[in-house]
Amino acid sequence: MSAKDADVQRIRELIEIMKENDLVKIDIRHGDDRIALRRAEPQPPAPATGHIIATVPGAVSAAAAPADPSAASAPTAAGGTEDDYVEIRCPMVGTFYEAPSPDSDPYIEIGSHVEPQTVVCIIEAMKVMNEIKAETGGTIVERLVANGQAVEYGQAIFRVKPD
Repeated sequence: MSAKDADVQRIRELIEIMKENDLVKIDIRHGDDRIALRRAEPQPPAPATGHIIATVPGAVSAAAAPADPSAASAPTAAGGTEDDYVEIRCPMVGTFYEAPSPDSDPYIEIGSHVEPQTVVCIIEAMKVMNEIKAETGGTIVERLVANGQAVEYGQAIFRVKPD
């Protein structure tokens, strides 16, 4: 293995360490050598008109009641109203993947029970595969994006009926 290949392998290992430990930045100096890696930091989304969006770090959000208390919640495809569910939101801009590889089963299906640490999908951003966790407990009632679809920061990707 050439020195260049060994360096590339070390950088890949550092990227894996960053992902596993949810690090945004790493800067290593050894003598005259320096490696500095930085992942994109997501920007907070603008609140939707008529709703207050409460975000929980790491992608879980719930829509609060409409500004007009007499207004009814809109029904969802899952059969309930928006007030009945928690939305798992995308923590970054990227591409949504439902499975770890094209020939693997999806991480979750409609009806799957999830815990806060359950991986629900992957978001690819800048050639880095980021596992997204539910960060809430409940049952998946709706998937809001298609496999391979581009997603934005703060976009709802799943609806969960809380436990």
